[in-house]
Amino acid sequence: MGHPRPFHRIHRPVSPDLMNAGFSSWAYIRDPAYAKVPGHYVRAYLLIENDLNRLFEYVEPSDTSLATFSFRIHELLMRSCIEIEASFKAILTENKYTPAVNRFGQPIMNMSIYRRIERSHHLSSYEVGLPCWNGARKVLRPFAAWQGTDSLTWYEAYNASKHDRAEAFQRANLESLLDAVAGLLVLLSAQFRTETFGSQADHLVFPSPAIDEMDSALGEMFRIRFPKDWTRDEEYAFNWTDLKDKAVRFDKFDYDIVP
Repeated sequence: MGHPRPFHRIHRPVSPDLMNAGFSSWAYIRDPAYAKVPGHYVRAYLLIENDLNRLFEYVEPSDTSLATFSFRIHELLMRSCIEIEASFKAILTENKYTPAVNRFGQPIMNMSIYRRIERSHHLSSYEVGLPCWNGARKVLRPFAAWQGTDSLTWYEAYNASKHDRAEAFQRANLESLLDAVAGLLVLLSAQFRTETFGSQADHLVFPSPAIDEMDSALGEMFRIRFPKDWTRDEEYAFNWTDLKDKAVRFDKFDYDIVP
């Protein structure tokens, strides 16, 4: 039961019944063969989070501000969605996916193709908390719509305001931005958990009190709830201490068979 090797760029729980499950649940993420230049993706997110925090010095993080739009909000929405697309493409490229090509011979990549990653990562099951929020919208589920449709409202706002600024600029608002940043956080967490790939040495992390039933996330602004709906067959089943010195340590997820 379960997968005997981790997939590239796919973070999943290791079966708790296995020896060394705690260590195995995170140590493989640091292996250089797990993902190409992962720190670049995390750094880009942390810069976006810092800029969002600076934006909150001028726009109060509250329900009454959700419709606020500006060039700074539009800029952050663009950057967030570009990073999301970059991560989606990296996941497909580093696993197994054979893209169709356009008439110029370039691979076709779009959100309905990226939706295949829902199957491997359970993105729709992630929840993101924003403790500093003033109002009801403190928990975000940016990929929840993928439980029933391809459509992500915040991504549509990004596309619309990118291609038709005059008509769709107001859609690049704070609500769309929050969902996009939360979506980027979810996507990175689904690959790297909370690993920043910085220079810090290994150390024990003591979780903060679970007042909201969430865990600390990448950065300092958000909190996150990881999926609890993995089946036994989907979980990882390996002892990383035994696997880490093998020549073949990782498998490729086959996205070609995902409808």
